[in-house]
Amino acid sequence: MPEMFDSAIDCKLLFNNATQSESSLILLRSKLVAITRRLGVDTLKQENMLLVASELVSNNVKHAGGRGLVQLWKQPGNVLDLLSLDFGPGIANLAVAEEDGYSTASTLGKGLGAIRRLSDESYIYTQQARTGQSKRWTGTVILARFYLKRENKEVKSGFKFGLFSRSLSDERYNGDRIYLQRAGKMLRWLHLDGLGHGEEAQAATADLAAHLINYESPETILALVDRQLVNTRGAVAITGEIDLAKCNLRISGVGDMSAHIYDHEQIQHVAFAPGILGREHRSATVLQSDFGKKCVIVTASDGIRRNWDTANFAGLFNQHPQLIAYTLGNIMGRISDDQSVCVCTIG
Repeated sequence: MPEMFDSAIDCKLLFNNATQSESSLILLRSKLVAITRRLGVDTLKQENMLLVASELVSNNVKHAGGRGLVQLWKQPGNVLDLLSLDFGPGIANLAVAEEDGYSTASTLGKGLGAIRRLSDESYIYTQQARTGQSKRWTGTVILARFYLKRENKEVKSGFKFGLFSRSLSDERYNGDRIYLQRAGKMLRWLHLDGLGHGEEAQAATADLAAHLINYESPETILALVDRQLVNTRGAVAITGEIDLAKCNLRISGVGDMSAHIYDHEQIQHVAFAPGILGREHRSATVLQSDFGKKCVIVTASDGIRRNWDTANFAGLFNQHPQLIAYTLGNIMGRISDDQSVCVCTIG
């Protein structure tokens, strides 16, 4: 049976705070306890999350001089993600650092190993500064994922996805929205950015999921969205379809958004025809291509800066798509706009 996800419901930033000192843990623990109790999380899983939160804050303080943050996210499938991102020196040897007993800060050195054992899934990405290489960021990103129900663990379908959606100044209304439908060997999504930001921008991108359900083609979806948005502020949008049976990718878009396709050898950056759906625009830009055993597709609103490449984030696109989305969203996001990223990986 097809699954439908909506970033306005399924992708929410529940907590975000800088980790300048160990005292940062007090607020994080309080928020975690309140949220897990409200969601009916069992005592053992709640305790595991609290222990992981403690390790994440401690790592940021000890190894990155407090130059980092910890976030708590709700994601599709009754998932809670604890995310740590710092702006430190990175980890020289990740495999060694994950061994119990290893430490560079005169501690017991059980942090990374404990995070892996206590979380249902965990992913780590790190990047060190190297002479002669262009990098936007150095530091470490750690994602600790917790499934609130065992049966909701990630479906093995040949593709995975990750979502990042955050409103301007973390306000109530978010004009960026991602609708995503997963059905067998097919993955389809509609990624929108309402003109401007605030309540009217959010209203423009609401109630559009039905166009994915009644799917004909990416171009048809954009035509239907265009018609529905006539009496609204308007929006720009990208639609995408991954067909695993045919090893085929189709993307169509209108307006100031971007797509990026990485086949593990090179990255292709895609811009779209100018215009605004619901107002005036040219014909949609359409891209169709076959893919091999592995591929990464990123779509992003203009709240995400585009001046990045694989050289800026060496090895990132081999990671889980949710870690990719968090990394790009937090590092390349503009603080003056709503921000959203959808990452789909094949293989």
